[in-house]
Amino acid sequence: MTLYLDCNATTPIDPRVQAEVNRCFSDEYGNAGSPHEFGQRAKGIVHAARDRIGRAVGARRNEVIFTSGATESNNLAILGLAAHGAAAGKRHIVSTQVEHKAVLEPLDELRSRGFEVTLVAPEPSGRVRAEALIAAIRPETLLVSVMHVNNETGVIQPIAEVAEQLQDRAVFFHVDAAQGFGREREQLRQPRLDLISISSHKIYGPLGVGALVVRRRRREKTVPLQPLMFGGGQELGLRPGTLPVALISGFGLAAQIADEESEQRLAVCRQLRERIVAGLAPLRPIIHGDPALALPHVLSLSFPDWDAEQVIESLVGVAAVSTGSACTSICATSSHVLAAMKVPLPDLDGAVRLSWSHTTDAGQLDRALPQIVERLCGRSASTAQPELSS
Repeated sequence: MTLYLDCNATTPIDPRVQAEVNRCFSDEYGNAGSPHEFGQRAKGIVHAARDRIGRAVGARRNEVIFTSGATESNNLAILGLAAHGAAAGKRHIVSTQVEHKAVLEPLDELRSRGFEVTLVAPEPSGRVRAEALIAAIRPETLLVSVMHVNNETGVIQPIAEVAEQLQDRAVFFHVDAAQGFGREREQLRQPRLDLISISSHKIYGPLGVGALVVRRRRREKTVPLQPLMFGGGQELGLRPGTLPVALISGFGLAAQIADEESEQRLAVCRQLRERIVAGLAPLRPIIHGDPALALPHVLSLSFPDWDAEQVIESLVGVAAVSTGSACTSICATSSHVLAAMKVPLPDLDGAVRLSWSHTTDAGQLDRALPQIVERLCGRSASTAQPELSS
């Protein structure tokens, strides 16, 4: 059985969440917009999910807008502010060079509409300095958009520091929290975060649903977003369409469980990381990103004399790993994240991402690691490696 090491692309669904999704599909099939008892029950389920998700980031029920996932949430947050920015004469945006394409490509779209975008470079550690982001702000800056946790390196960005320094500035702050929500919790509860993008399938929930948290600021009614789609008026008019009640209910439960079990999950991931680093040591991998600044469930690394596609092909049947973002892997291009971190070209071409979870089977991992070493160095490592404790 192949060991799954691509949890940053998508996580397996939690059995408790799966049971809730199945229950709703079977028993709670009403439309949350209908006035009868079936619709009212569905609406109650949706409201309960909003509450669960909101509690995880310190937001209120009416600040949680359901979408299809973090990519749509990012688009709504960034492109949805364009009309306000143009009307207010604020056509400048600050972001980073290590953002996911789901942020960088909407920013490219705004460039085509006459906006100017400043992308701040990271340090070699993979972290962007808060001071550099603040220094890039101008009087005409509309938005600062910074990811919470990098999807390739796991490095946590200083969003709380940025938020503190934005307290008295008339600038909106958006955070792509697809990889950090349900894991690193405290920063997301900073009330100065105006817009937070979340995806269910990154936290052991169902695919196909996500949310944009839209916090109310000061005396403003809400962040002045414009919808990207029209027809129905759902989600405060920002995201039309019949709500997928079963998926939303599963998302809400997944968010609650992730919030409650965050510390235990992180502890398990730390233990697994130690096993992985020790088990792969004979290959002398080069780790990208400062582990001290990263969450413990992901490693970006290169193996000397191997390119990424060769590694992936060599590990077929042993371990499922990726080259970075699942959304861009089909392009067969080197990582823009590692390039921004000034990773040398040979290591850049060889970089792969391993990402695991608290559900990863330690016994299967222990059996797979010597096979990985054998396939990548052409010899058995069964006698060369110390036995890993259970």
